[in-house]
Amino acid sequence: MNRQSLVEQIQKKKSYLCVGLDTDPDKIPAHLKQRPDAVLAFNKAIIDATLDTCVSYKINTAFYEAMGPHGWEIMEETVHYIPSTHLKIADAKRGDIGNTSSQYAKAFFETLPFDAITVAPYMGSDSVQPFLEYDNKWTIVLGLTSNKGAADFEWQKMGAEYLYEKVMKTVASWGNPGNLMFVVGATQAEAFSAIRSWLPDHFFLVPGVGAQGGSLREISEKALNKDAGLLVNASRAIIYASEKEDFAEEARIIASQYQAEMSNYLL
Repeated sequence: MNRQSLVEQIQKKKSYLCVGLDTDPDKIPAHLKQRPDAVLAFNKAIIDATLDTCVSYKINTAFYEAMGPHGWEIMEETVHYIPSTHLKIADAKRGDIGNTSSQYAKAFFETLPFDAITVAPYMGSDSVQPFLEYDNKWTIVLGLTSNKGAADFEWQKMGAEYLYEKVMKTVASWGNPGNLMFVVGATQAEAFSAIRSWLPDHFFLVPGVGAQGGSLREISEKALNKDAGLLVNASRAIIYASEKEDFAEEARIIASQYQAEMSNYLL
């Protein structure tokens, strides 16, 4: 999915919501757990219920890799089930020396039909460049994250700027706003205005709204641009809205609430 298609979907749906399919087999409703296809059935029901409220789905690959070969099959079936109208993100946080990154890119952009993948930039340009070589695909680089450990490195000063500033400004020169996004956690709201001033056109993938306490209003006020420029991810707040048989209906209600709020903020 290219930038124009993504922006068109945002404008059409008045939404920049990304639904996270971080599906934990232990947390799905009890009535599904006895089914051999429990996780896939859960994912399909969530997707069906939220399609018209969001523009993207983010699959956290760790939840599927933890299940072994069967989990990988579930992930593959899930990504194939998501229609082409929605940006399909592999939240895999890959990144290694060039020839290894090339294989990671092939795995998620060719073997699997993902549109985007999250990437860790610690090893530098040759670890990121292989992902950027694909047309109509997105590389989503970790910028400023929501976790407490962000203080260990990201918030350390390198001369006049923080490490996360150095990373984001440097990485921005490797791609362009049509193939490169950044992860910026919603709990880092105080930094959003400055980040948007350096990167006026890039999209940001924003986790941390909802269960982690980030403010959708604050992030939207500080970081929306003319194309929206945001994909705000909500996972647990939506997919685990109910533990009962009405889980999909409740997921839709929460996703619709996010969409309605977003429609008020869009420029």
